[in-house]
Amino acid sequence: MSEQSQPRLWLMRAAFCGLVLLILFFQLLPLQTQPGQWAPPDLLMGFAFAWSVRRPEYVPALMLAALLLLADLLLQRPPGLYAALVLLACENLKGRARALRASTLVAELLTVAMLMVGVAVAYRLVHKVMLIDTAPMGLSLLQLGLTILSYPLVVLVTHSIMRVRKTGPGDLETTRGRI
Repeated sequence: MSEQSQPRLWLMRAAFCGLVLLILFFQLLPLQTQPGQWAPPDLLMGFAFAWSVRRPEYVPALMLAALLLLADLLLQRPPGLYAALVLLACENLKGRARALRASTLVAELLTVAMLMVGVAVAYRLVHKVMLIDTAPMGLSLLQLGLTILSYPLVVLVTHSIMRVRKTGPGDLETTRGRI
């Protein structure tokens, strides 16, 4: 990597950490005292997936695992379960990043939606096997649907505001010479 791209790499990694902390801050704000009738989209998973597809080097596995484990602890979920499932899905997306680079947003959305459904099913299945109380099925399906529907907006914010774009064939600095 050139000397100019190394500071940008660390700046973008810090930006992702800041984004995750901002999402967690708003999730922890006590805006309602009564249980809600709807579940908001899982923006943490959406941004992790979008960044993993666009620039895998910006979200290394160890950093992502630490941030997702922090989210598990702060949101009082079983420690490590959500983190492991989302990390496996992100690593799957990183492996497919070359193929998704040339594809359309619809193909990317279908791939991401399948992984989101897989994470949700596995998370719920492990909860059932371990006899852990789960949210009602309707609420979980609503959150999953809203997460999938919000993914194009997450991609729009990632692309236009945060300037995290897919690597192009001529972008050799970040790929270390591999296309």
